[in-house]
Amino acid sequence: MSKRRLRTRGQPAALAAIEAMLASHVPHALLLVGPTGVGKTTLANNIARALLCQAPDPADRPCGECRSCRAVDHGNHPDLHRLTPSGAGGVIPIGGRDERGVRDLVSDLALLPVEGGYRLAIIEAAHRMTEDAQTAFLKTLEEPPARSVLILCADDEERLLPTVHSRCVRIRLGPVPRRDVQAIVVERGLADAAAAARYARVAGGRPGAALSYAAAPEAGITRAEIARGLLDLRAASRTERLTGVRELATRAAALVKALETGATRVAAEDGVAAVTPVSSRRGGRRASAAAEPVTTAEAPAEAADAEAPDLLPGGKAIRVPAAERRAAALALVAVWRDLLRDVAAIAAGEPRLVRDVELLDDLERAAGGTDARDVGAALRRLDLAGERLEGNVSPELVLDVLALQHGR
Repeated sequence: MSKRRLRTRGQPAALAAIEAMLASHVPHALLLVGPTGVGKTTLANNIARALLCQAPDPADRPCGECRSCRAVDHGNHPDLHRLTPSGAGGVIPIGGRDERGVRDLVSDLALLPVEGGYRLAIIEAAHRMTEDAQTAFLKTLEEPPARSVLILCADDEERLLPTVHSRCVRIRLGPVPRRDVQAIVVERGLADAAAAARYARVAGGRPGAALSYAAAPEAGITRAEIARGLLDLRAASRTERLTGVRELATRAAALVKALETGATRVAAEDGVAAVTPVSSRRGGRRASAAAEPVTTAEAPAEAADAEAPDLLPGGKAIRVPAAERRAAALALVAVWRDLLRDVAAIAAGEPRLVRDVELLDDLERAAGGTDARDVGAALRRLDLAGERLEGNVSPELVLDVLALQHGR
């Protein structure tokens, strides 16, 4: 009987697929796809621990106790190589110069395993590889070195070239049940049961997001302030909505930073480097989250920075990097979307589905007389706003349009 110590929770289908692979044959390239913070990196680490584990019985791998398992946990196993987004643009470059990129990873994989077993690569946020980087990685995907396994983690496989994801075995991860998310937070010692339940609701099935909120409680406070602000603006004048949404964008920027801090704290406890939380949505197909510093490779940061607008109330000028402005706008849109869903849940008589339970009284007032068609139309506008933000449309222009339509 298998005694594998796989740490992934709430993903029965994905775990069953991995168990079957470990018991027979692990493909040379795996693509783990799912919303941000849902557990893709945790599952990738599980696979790495299992393949590098030194337990005598293969059915017991990963044992979680041997030197190799501990080295993977601490991020210093010589046969495990990682690649994460970097730089102001938050992308994975082709590399080979002053920044680590795909070419450096390919060079690492070309070496023989130090301990005589597998050589593994984990590419986190693989959807943020530039097109050149993906093209450079194709040959390795097609002709991988012997006894090497490549694990790509992606929020959105549509950003990967067809030639990349077609060469990988795809495993999809979905939202984790709320009770499992709550248990994960409690077991990590980051919050008591009541607070963990609150974070699990807000996270919407994403343990990574719940852990970030738990590690940075100020993020939850900021998120609630943004949600209340959006509710207050429903009855405001056009001018007040325009000004108010801009002010909420500055609060959303603070939310992004708080969640990044939380993610860094969680990663530090795990002994690995943190990856900036990502949480965008394209056309409504991806799960929402509260923060996503996204800048696509097609729009240089320098060009976008030339627009750097006034984000502070009162006319104070401040130059904010393009990636931060876009991240703040995406975070605001994500909270906005969750708020509308909560209003729709109340209007439909399903308060158990509400994420922001602390806003229940405000949500009930907002839901009074709400037409489901109006909520649906507003959600579609937010999905379109997310697409435009990812397409490098000016964040300020996108938010202004949403502000004028808010409350209609």
